[in-house]
Amino acid sequence: MSTEEKQTIDVVKKVSPAVVSIVVSKYMPKIKHMSVSPFGDMPFGFGIPPEMPDAGNGMDSIIGHGNSNGQKVKVGGGSGSIVSSDGLILTNKHVVFDTNADYTVITNDDKEYPAKVLSRDPVNDVAFVKIEATGLPTAELGKSKDIVLGQTVLAIGNALGIFSNSVSKGIISGLGRKISASMGGGEGEMGNGDGQMPQMESLRNVIQTDVAINQGNSGGPLVNLNGEVIGINTAVIFGAQNIGFALPIDWAKTDLADFKKHGRIIRPYIGLRYIMLNKELKSMYKLPADYGALVVRDHVPGSVAVVPDSPADKAGVKENDIILAVNGKKLDEKNEISDIVQTAKVGDELEMEVMRKNKTIKVTAKLEEHA
Repeated sequence: MSTEEKQTIDVVKKVSPAVVSIVVSKYMPKIKHMSVSPFGDMPFGFGIPPEMPDAGNGMDSIIGHGNSNGQKVKVGGGSGSIVSSDGLILTNKHVVFDTNADYTVITNDDKEYPAKVLSRDPVNDVAFVKIEATGLPTAELGKSKDIVLGQTVLAIGNALGIFSNSVSKGIISGLGRKISASMGGGEGEMGNGDGQMPQMESLRNVIQTDVAINQGNSGGPLVNLNGEVIGINTAVIFGAQNIGFALPIDWAKTDLADFKKHGRIIRPYIGLRYIMLNKELKSMYKLPADYGALVVRDHVPGSVAVVPDSPADKAGVKENDIILAVNGKKLDEKNEISDIVQTAKVGDELEMEVMRKNKTIKVTAKLEEHA
């Protein structure tokens, strides 16, 4: 047996006891079928998505059928890692987004526990759930900032919602990726957080891996050969081979520290929508700048560019403004406002250089806690 084989086996033995399956159930009148990808041709997707009535075939033998009397049925599933021996579990927000669903955790020894969602990150795809148990094995959290291209990693999780503690192996294929993924009712910078309708969620600085991340692996750990969790398996590309994505574990560690100290996840909030400019957009729309963040609403009905009474609104930011720099740092496609906000704290002040109708002004926004 080679050294790497032994390392792999040892890691699986170490981490698997702390990996759980999360079952999502709802009382629904009638559910016929579920397709693997209810979001149509969207290239990226999360986990096992919510079951969609009359969405086609392919998973009904796994999920089962409801009836007109409102039978409780399984509508989705994911994975998680136990991070505290008293039953605190780290997973993806999109796994537990539905506030009207019931959640059950199945541990490695096949014990089932009702689970309560304690906190959802309003910005990142991170959440914590809790089960009533003690003396549980826990996962060791590593440092995602130490990840390097080509290093060997393992993914452990509830593949397809039926193969619990499935293990796959591969390497880190890319770092700092930016993707947009379909997500059920998530809470982005301006998401409504109602947990009902699918939307597109933008993820920045995520880890790319060729490890097989199947539907249902979402929320489970991406682990290095030291047995440390360095990422949270999050998204796959439908129709592609060996392209998956994981959130850096450092994001979750920040959330965990907030939760332990304050009982909730604290995220700074500025309250605006924007697109990053480049030379192509400047030429296409005859804009006065080829860099910066153009403040605009999106295509969602009822969307606004600047949230009323938000820090950006209080600072005087207007729709169609171009924010050129924040705290003296030039904004471009590699350095967005969201990157700066994510590394800031509630109460921090951001001085923004704003172009408005070919005139440049300066405004200051004081970040508030995201609701």
